[in-house]
Formats: sequence, C-alpha cells, structure tokens
Amino acid sequence: MASNKDYYETLGVSRTASADELKKAYRKLAMEHHPDRNAGNPKAEQQFKEISEAYDVLKDEQKRAAYDRYGHAAFTQGGAGGFGGGAGAGGFDFSSSFADIFEDLFGGGGQRRSGGSQQESASRGADLRYNLHISLEDAYKGKQENIRVTTSVACESCHGSGGEKGTKPITCTTCNGHGRVRASQGFFTIERTCTTCQGMGKVIKDPCRSCAGTGRTRKEKTLAVNIPAGVEDGTRIRLANEGEVGMRGGPAGDLYIFLTIAEHSLFKRDGADVHCMIPI
Repeated sequence: MASNKDYYETLGVSRTASADELKKAYRKLAMEHHPDRNAGNPKAEQQFKEISEAYDVLKDEQKRAAYDRYGHAAFTQGGAGGFGGGAGAGGFDFSSSFADIFEDLFGGGGQRRSGGSQQESASRGADLRYNLHISLEDAYKGKQENIRVTTSVACESCHGSGGEKGTKPITCTTCNGHGRVRASQGFFTIERTCTTCQGMGKVIKDPCRSCAGTGRTRKEKTLAVNIPAGVEDGTRIRLANEGEVGMRGGPAGDLYIFLTIAEHSLFKRDGADVHCMIPI
C-alpha cells in the first residue's frame, strides 16, 4: 500500500463522486504529478503512486464498496473485504488505470486488447438502416414487401480477399501481424492502431484493381421483407447478415427495417384498437 491516506481525499473528490468525476480528477492529478514532469521533486513518484492506487480502487465498483465499508483494512492480507493481495497489497494495476486515460487522450473506442491480431473484431461490416412506410391496411393484414438497398458486397474479382488473383495478404512488418504498435514515452507505454495495415495485421502487396484492396464493392440488391400482421408503428425488423460485408472477407453486418405506419384518412389506430370518428 502506498499510504493510508483517504483515497477520496487523495483524488480531491467527495465520497459520492461519479465514475466520470473520478476519472477527470485522476487524469488531472496524474499529469500534474508524473515523475517525468517533476524531475527535481523526489516526492513526485510517491505522490504519483498514491494517486494511481486511489483511482485503481475507486474506479472498481466492488473494490470501492469494500473500501467504503472497511477502509484500507479491506485490502490487507486476510482483510474483511476479501481483497487481500489486491490494490492495497501493492498489487494495484497501473496499466489498467492508465488505459482509461489513454482512451480519452489517444482514442481507442473502448476496445482494450490484450494482444493478438485485431482483424477478427475490426473487420465486421457495418449495420444498415432502412425506413419503410406502410399503410394501416398493410399493418393490419401483413404483407411481403420488396426493397432495394445499396450496400457493400464482396468483390467478384477477388472474392473478398482484396488481392489480385493468385496473391495472398502478407503479415504486416510494422506490427508483426498484431494490428497495433507500442511506443514508449517516459514512464508510459502507449498502444495505437497500426497505420500501415489499419489494424488488420496483414497488408495487400498487389491490391485488386476492382476494389482497390478493400475486398468489397458497392452494389444495389433487392430483398424481400415479410411484414407480420398486427405490427405497430416503429416496429424494427432485423435481417441478419444483410448489412455491409466486412473488409477483406469479414462477416457482414445486419440490416434493420424500421416501419412507419401512414395516417389513415378515416381510421385512427390506438394500440390494438382502431377508432373511427363519425359525425352525427
């Protein structure tokens, strides 16, 4: 444990502080007390550890609940909170705390990775939305509607591979196939998406001339949508795998049909009921 100082006091926040308030406080203090910025201050490293330890505990809901109930005793060996060997035993996770801050500073979209290629999670195609207007009669009876959607489909020339016929993608030499690269900046190690392969882990040496190496082209296709009887305004119908196909043979996203029921000249719908105003 870096110190027995109250964690809330260390971060300068109240005991009811939200997760966002904790992150902002930690970010400000971490930058202010970073050892690289305080070369002439021998106490900076200790202060930095205290700040990081406090944030590592309070950002975790379970650890925070244990701390609120038992204080520092929750993190001693055999403590009442059951977190022995964790944050309070000197095992708090610097990298976990810093990752939250790096996502704000350098992006990342919350996709924290432990290693390996990013291709599997990054290549899925985008979902699509289609707004379909139907009449009240169609909503009552149900029907099959044909729609035309312009989307990304697998390139017919390279069959989605992105490379010319007879060629294969090669491992990116910049990131060695991981899709991400690391750079050390003083005390920190920052991980970013590889700009050479765009996080795919592989590069196309001879790109397909039809799709410029993306493995997909734009095309309009016709789809049949079954509208069940009794649908309500705002109903969403999902067509699996009918969205945009992923990069270089990645799986397709989904297509979502959102139904809008047009107003009727005579009848007005109210849930499962239909009303008609008749002048007398």
